[in-house]
Amino acid sequence: MGSAHIPEDRQKDGLILASSVADNLVINTYFQRPFSKGLIMLSTAINKNATELVKKFDIRTPGIKTFVHSLSGGNQQKVIIAREFSRPISLLIASQPTRGLDVGSIEYIHSRIIEKRDQGCAVLLVSTELDEIMQLSDRIAVMFRGKIVTIVEANKVTKEEIGLLMAGVSPEGWKDQVEPIQVREMI
Repeated sequence: MGSAHIPEDRQKDGLILASSVADNLVINTYFQRPFSKGLIMLSTAINKNATELVKKFDIRTPGIKTFVHSLSGGNQQKVIIAREFSRPISLLIASQPTRGLDVGSIEYIHSRIIEKRDQGCAVLLVSTELDEIMQLSDRIAVMFRGKIVTIVEANKVTKEEIGLLMAGVSPEGWKDQVEPIQVREMI
């Protein structure tokens, strides 16, 4: 339905660790053409797709038949990114997309998310990394006690102000405690 998901736990929810890179790259499309014909999976098309995506997304792997459990965390994440971004999407839900990755992989993932945003894809980013949120977001929904208390423009707020909002401190004077509000409509 045009949505893509980068899960918080890549090994538990994003990959089949005991399967190949090629198979993981078609997890959500294996039953469609050109990857299958009826009940028969077409390995030539699956392998061609994997070879192209490994090159395009710079996945460092000995080969497309390598099991993903043997790849580094960054390359496992690139497999997910390649799979999710290689089809038409209008919504990307990214939960902790760079958790546990090295700096190079983080920069790569960030650039790909920004690229999707610039192509018109809506991005819902969930992250505990405030720097990541500030860098990638246009608007930030701030939560306190499980409810959204405000939505702010990322380029008009500081990390300190967001931290105070997350702690329940009101922006009016930054002294009063705020009660969580219900946001009825977000655009």
